[in-house]
Amino acid sequence: MRIVGRIAGAVVGIPFIWLGYDAVTAPGRRVELAAKLGVPRPEDAVRFNGAAMVVGGLGLLTGVQSRVAAVGLIAALVPTTAAGHAFWNDEDPQARKANRTQFLKNLGLAGGLLAIAVGSASSSDD
Repeated sequence: MRIVGRIAGAVVGIPFIWLGYDAVTAPGRRVELAAKLGVPRPEDAVRFNGAAMVVGGLGLLTGVQSRVAAVGLIAALVPTTAAGHAFWNDEDPQARKANRTQFLKNLGLAGGLLAIAVGSASSSDD
């Protein structure tokens, strides 16, 4: 089942490459959200976080240091999720629902990353 683990890593890595690249090249509203959290130099922080996601996603896609990449991506997801999808702060029901959905999506991604980090997604024992 080693091939299944590699495919899983690639599939989990692709969104991080895509969205990380977007954060690096067009940080946009993310900068405002980071500033609201009190992040120093928010534009640089957003771009750095995006670059970390690209590198981590490439690690998963290629299988190079995938466990380390998964741990790094979990760490990158925390500020992204807290800044971008704080549904508990939304007063508008539609915004709350949309942000809750994104929050739960990120939680699911973190679960997949955790499985990769501990080796259960790429184990040859399956």
